[in-house]
Amino acid sequence: MLNLLRKSGVRKQKGQLLYDGLVTRARQPVFFREFAVADSIDGRFDMVVLHAWLALSALKAAGLQETAQGLTDAIFVGFDEAMREQGAGDMGLSRKMKAFADAFYGRVSAYEQAKDENEMAAALGRNLWRGAAVDERARKLASYAWDAKSSLKQSLPDTLDFGPLPKI
Repeated sequence: MLNLLRKSGVRKQKGQLLYDGLVTRARQPVFFREFAVADSIDGRFDMVVLHAWLALSALKAAGLQETAQGLTDAIFVGFDEAMREQGAGDMGLSRKMKAFADAFYGRVSAYEQAKDENEMAAALGRNLWRGAAVDERARKLASYAWDAKSSLKQSLPDTLDFGPLPKI
């Protein structure tokens, strides 16, 4: 029983550490300034989801399901805390968290289905810019995502190295 609790605590700590790195990358000003992602709750959520997909995909591909689950748990705790900071009370929080979960898994699924940079750019256009046509910024971010996937494979299991930030 104690080993189970210890294992759970380690998973939680590791997940939180990875989540902190993921959020730090997702909040880099380049995404909001140069790529015109809305600097709003929705835009920040979308950048966290993009980076979460990259990290979770790499963790699962490396066979690190426990670590991926710890990161997923930390992500949803982060969403919960953000909603509480925005003033959401217990009564409406479960409904809002369900909406967050639906949006999260919908975007992750769209990114996972992208077979190449063109499909990824289309998915990014739908999600980050709410259906905008594929343009240079979507193509550059799709290229960044593909490059980040390669960088992440090299950095696991201890850190999340997404590689260099994108440039427009």
